[in-house]
Amino acid sequence: MPTTPVPAPARTWAELVRRVRDGEFGPDPARLRIALAFTTCQAVRHDGRAGGYRNEVLSLRLAEAVGSCAVEPGALSLTTLDDCVGADVAGLLDHPLRAVRVAALDAYLMHRLPHTPQQGAQPYPLPAGSSLDKSRARARAVVELLPSAPAVRRVLVVGVVNSLLEQLRERGTAYVPCDLKGGTTEWGDRIRTDAMAELPHCDAILASGMTLGNGTFEPLLEHARATAKPFVLFAQTGSAVLPRFLGAGVTAVSAEPYPFFWLDGGPGTVHRYGVAPHGAGGAG
Repeated sequence: MPTTPVPAPARTWAELVRRVRDGEFGPDPARLRIALAFTTCQAVRHDGRAGGYRNEVLSLRLAEAVGSCAVEPGALSLTTLDDCVGADVAGLLDHPLRAVRVAALDAYLMHRLPHTPQQGAQPYPLPAGSSLDKSRARARAVVELLPSAPAVRRVLVVGVVNSLLEQLRERGTAYVPCDLKGGTTEWGDRIRTDAMAELPHCDAILASGMTLGNGTFEPLLEHARATAKPFVLFAQTGSAVLPRFLGAGVTAVSAEPYPFFWLDGGPGTVHRYGVAPHGAGGAG
C-alpha cells in the first residue's frame, strides 16, 4: 500500500485539491481511474429508540481504497454511477455534484494516505454487537476527542446522532444540536438548523463529515481557526480528507472508512487523529 510523508495541513478545500493536482501527494490524479462506483442505503431504528432515520452513501473504488460521501436519500440520479465508473480522478474533482467531488478526493487520499500510525492515525477497536451497541461504542470514541470541562462546557453538535448526544449527557457536557433537517432529539431538545447562528454560544464544535458534502464545513473551519475553539469531526464522509485539515482549524478526527460500523455486527475499527498521549484528545 503506497504511503507518503504526513503533509502540511490544508486551510481550504480549494488548496487541498490544488495540491493533489500538483502532485504533492503522489501520482497525477488524471492518470488514476475509478474502477467501481456504488451506493449504500440503510434505514435504521434502534431497539429502544423512539425514532429512526435513513442514510445513503456514494462510494468510489480506487485500487485498494474506497472514498465515500453521504447524500440525502434519493438525491443521486440514475446516471451518477455511470459518470464515475472508468473516469479519471482529476475529471471527477470537477464534477458538478459535490458528492462526487468529495468521494473522488476521498478515494485518492485514502489510496495515498491510508489510516495508519505513520500518517498520525490511532486505531480504536469497536466490539461486535447490535447496531445500537456499536453506535454507542463509536460515540465514546468520538466524544473522548473533545476536551473536558472546564475547557469545554457547551458543544455545538452539527449532524445529530443520538448516541453522541447520549455520551455528552453522561459526562455532563451541555450541547446545542444542529441539523439541516430540524426536528427534536430523543430527549425532546429542539434541533437548530442554522449552525453559524449558534457558534457564538458554544465553546467547541463536534461535526459530522457530512458537512463536507453539504458545503457547511469551511465556514465552521474558518470560525474554529479564528477563535481557537476545539473542532472535532466524526467522518464516514471524507474520512481521508478531513485529517488533512488537522492543525489548520481541525483539532481531532474520528475517521471511519467504508465499510461502516452499521453494515456488520462483527468487530470493527475507527481511526482517531489528534489523540492526546493518554488516549483522549485534550480531556483532563
